[in-house]
Amino acid sequence: MSMTEYGSEGRVSTKCDIYSYGIILLEIFTRKKPTDKIFVEELNMRQWIASLPDRMKVVDDGLLNIEDGRDVTATKTILSSILELGLRCSEELPDERLDIKAVVTQVNKIKLAILGNRKNGV
Repeated sequence: MSMTEYGSEGRVSTKCDIYSYGIILLEIFTRKKPTDKIFVEELNMRQWIASLPDRMKVVDDGLLNIEDGRDVTATKTILSSILELGLRCSEELPDERLDIKAVVTQVNKIKLAILGNRKNGV
């Protein structure tokens, strides 16, 4: 997010809120902050996640500890969907970010997947 987009010119938009939401999602599920020491020079948190072919490598280990009876594939699919949503919300250019209606739709789909995963005993 550029400084001209947020703060320095006093312009705030829902696209800034979407960006922040995306970053928060990424922080929660990776347990990393954008200011973490591993993000140096040109590499930021978003680029780190997007660059890896296996995004499960960035997910906090505690979230990947599967309890007995849980479907590992379903859990990984849900976590992958959350990371993807975080990446789509935190696109560098505001026009490339999802709008709030699309975010709500994606969150509801993820919620249904979580509830379905629990309901099926997995």
